[in-house]
Amino acid sequence: MIGTIRKHSSWLWFIIITATIVSFVVFFSPSQRMGGNGGGGTPDFGTIYGKKVTSGDFLQAKNEFYLFYWFHNGGEWPGSNLKFTDEEMQREIYVRLLLARKAESLGIHVGDEAEATAASAMLGSLGRNGQAVSIDAFEKQVLLPEGLTAVDFENFVRNDLAIQQLIQTLGLTGALITPQEAATVYQREHQEISAQIVFFSASNYLSQIAVTPAAIGQFYTNEMAAYRLPDRVQVNYVEFNITNFLTQSKAEWAKTNFDDTINAAYLQYGPNYFPDAKTPDAAKAKIREMLIRQRALIDARAQANEFAAAVFNLEPARAENLATVAKEKGLTVQTTAPFDNYGPQEFIAPEGFTKDAFALTSDEPVAGPVVGATAVYVIALARQLPSEIPSLELIHSRVTQDYQFYQATILAKQKGTNFVASLAGANNFSAACAAAGLHSQTLPSFSLSSPELPELGGRATTTQLKQAAFSTPAGHAGNFEETEDGGFVIFVQSRKPVDLSKMNAELPQFTAVLRRTRQNEAFNQWLQVEANRELRDTPLGRQTAAKQP
Repeated sequence: MIGTIRKHSSWLWFIIITATIVSFVVFFSPSQRMGGNGGGGTPDFGTIYGKKVTSGDFLQAKNEFYLFYWFHNGGEWPGSNLKFTDEEMQREIYVRLLLARKAESLGIHVGDEAEATAASAMLGSLGRNGQAVSIDAFEKQVLLPEGLTAVDFENFVRNDLAIQQLIQTLGLTGALITPQEAATVYQREHQEISAQIVFFSASNYLSQIAVTPAAIGQFYTNEMAAYRLPDRVQVNYVEFNITNFLTQSKAEWAKTNFDDTINAAYLQYGPNYFPDAKTPDAAKAKIREMLIRQRALIDARAQANEFAAAVFNLEPARAENLATVAKEKGLTVQTTAPFDNYGPQEFIAPEGFTKDAFALTSDEPVAGPVVGATAVYVIALARQLPSEIPSLELIHSRVTQDYQFYQATILAKQKGTNFVASLAGANNFSAACAAAGLHSQTLPSFSLSSPELPELGGRATTTQLKQAAFSTPAGHAGNFEETEDGGFVIFVQSRKPVDLSKMNAELPQFTAVLRRTRQNEAFNQWLQVEANRELRDTPLGRQTAAKQP
């Protein structure tokens, strides 16, 4: 196939639409790492469809998933996404192995010409001005630096096409939607409702809540657990921010063929890596900035390493050594406020900052460098604060506000429930609101497919509103619907008929989207059942089974 790709001299205007595979299988637990056999010997990769998974099978599936991830995430490799764990990657690899073997068992095979066409389309999406990137350039610039080859790309394309065909085959039942059924779904989702709403919010009843020392004391006693402070830590730190190294970074880049590096990076990342960049020049400008900041971060880390080494070299190990070395080097020491597992309030700390801070002890009072996206930190223990419940005197104002809000919320719900009861036999919702001293609000027409309604102002969710409105007959008020700070009552004025001319114009595209959605739903239901059964005899499956009671 590689030779076939090299023979393609023109850009093939072929768009590959890859169905999204939702491989989050309930059977798996992302808390376990991939395991071997617990000792020496050949690693055990498990069995799928009664056939052993060899190390070669696993490696090929891993390489294919790397390419799948790269093409679907703007040229980003899985390893560069800190939130994408090893366990999640292993899960995706095993699902890909399962799908490839299922496709093979069903006799789904991809011809060389179809494979070459698809590969050329993928490479063409990376080029400019209609010129496809050659397989040689792609291998050199993208694959080889990641330890991949053109053969890995060939395997990925072939198996990905087979998996797409598998999705279409197994999801076929979901795509069998008649035009009449699609029209019914369209009308249900696009029929609009005209409605009024009245809110009962705690803020409107705060002034009616009497506050006494006895009531506040009793509320504090009852809710004492809610005021418990978790374990906290306070640290001193020296920050090496990349803004202090940008000038140096630019000077270093100026000594190189910076434009060539940017062009190569643009080829690797692709035009879609920066969605807000409308032109290649705009994308390259962002790449330029990114590379400058990356080198600045490297320089910041080098200086932080030098500083940290000087701190660690002082004997005995004391937290005060941070300030001592900082003073010698003319650096500023800053102190955080006490913080819990959510991290410091003063800045967005990298993930390792909080972890390292809580690991500090009197024996090991210094940690770092901790590398973040924009700065590097060296930290030292200031103090540790164990979990505690503050006295009422210390948090009296907060407890008082909480008590007032709690009681006002109860009162708001009582008022709302009583109002609904008073509507029995009422003919005019607006008049009933006015008589009760309430302000009703007319909402813009909305349907089940409507996006968020700003008119709700955060007092209720759009989903909650829709559920209440579409379960209420026209000309009637609904039940009182509770929210966190009270609730609301909705009055459905009318249900508007669907615009048939608009429906007829939109129905073909709506039907196509509905069929794809149902197809994916049908496939994912199959995948969950299949993976629960066939992936039990894998390291992840066995570990999960062992954890179950």
